[in-house]
Amino acid sequence: MKVIFTSVIAVCILFNFSQAQDRPDPNIPQGTNFEVPEGWEVRLDHGMEDVVIGSKPDSSDIYFVNMTPGWHVTTGPAGIFYHPANTASGSFDVKTELHFFNPGDRNREGYGLFWGGSNLDGDTQAYMYFLLRNTGEFLIKKRMGEDTEVIQGWTANDAINIYDDPEVSSVLNVLKVRVEGESVRFIINDEEVADVDASGMNNDGIYGLRVNHSVNLHVSDLSLSKL
Repeated sequence: MKVIFTSVIAVCILFNFSQAQDRPDPNIPQGTNFEVPEGWEVRLDHGMEDVVIGSKPDSSDIYFVNMTPGWHVTTGPAGIFYHPANTASGSFDVKTELHFFNPGDRNREGYGLFWGGSNLDGDTQAYMYFLLRNTGEFLIKKRMGEDTEVIQGWTANDAINIYDDPEVSSVLNVLKVRVEGESVRFIINDEEVADVDASGMNNDGIYGLRVNHSVNLHVSDLSLSKL
């Protein structure tokens, strides 16, 4: 795994090698279980050269490991997590299963999916993203370099499961983005929460996870289905 900062261009040979690998399977660790996944990349929102991404929660700024089925992520700084072989184009569903742990007083930090990623290792990075947060709201945005555009602002929806009981370890939310024809549909826990015109949205490209500050997640699935 390599970390990409906003001012760093990845070496093309490493990038192409990652693309040649198979899409990660949540049931098969990329490398060793409970270690940082091999072949994955992390891009932070802001360059922090001393950030440690590792498998030791007490000594890592970002804890990111294989934990079959899936992966576990506990963030400090916000960023995106992806494997370059995870690409989608045409008509497709991208889905993830996210187990959200006690946020303490950080209810307003978002987490979810991104898709349509391009130039993720450079200054012209671009992707679309679909997040929810523990206030029971979801968000749809577009990133272009350092700029972002709101497609749909934070919107409350009863489909979102909220962590509000300290007696349970986590709550599960299943997010899906369906790109088909002229529309992009957004689904949470099998309920459609938005349907957006696909024009002006760059939907083909890399997909992965977007996780904001101080979020503790277990990701039990991240998968693509062609329609």
